[in-house]
Amino acid sequence: MTETRTAERVGVYPGTFDPITLGHADIIRRGAKLVDRLIIGVTTNPSKNPMFTPEERMAMVEREVKALGVENVTVVAFNALLMKFAKRQNATIILRGLRAVADFEYEYQMAGMNQQLDPDIETVFLMADVSLQPIASKLVKEIALFGGDITKFVSPAVREDVIARIDARGRLGDY
Repeated sequence: MTETRTAERVGVYPGTFDPITLGHADIIRRGAKLVDRLIIGVTTNPSKNPMFTPEERMAMVEREVKALGVENVTVVAFNALLMKFAKRQNATIILRGLRAVADFEYEYQMAGMNQQLDPDIETVFLMADVSLQPIASKLVKEIALFGGDITKFVSPAVREDVIARIDARGRLGDY
């Protein structure tokens, strides 16, 4: 009798992760259970004004993934069309996190476009944990810029990274 080997299920979870939040970490932890190998694709987004360089975000995400203790996750930088990146990684799944209905509309449109580009790669949506749903990197940065406490939204190490960056640039609202 010959043994049949199943193909490895590879997923890609793309994002700018500027900075990586507890919501991202939750999706990574849960998403890693759905695939044999999960690749966190750290990318740039021309429409966003990042607080951290691509190299800093890579290091931050690698550190946070290590702290999660998930063995089947790797972090890879990319600056290309997502579907081309996914294909190069032999991925069959794009993992996307959803926080609210507004996220769904955008993500649904992206999933449709991605399917047109490559119908062999499926998009899978994970709802963020209820306690983490309001967290968004953009809001975390805004709160921190105005001197607010971001402890509930990011890990202690990421909090220190954000505070150090803001201290170097100067806070808003100190007038």
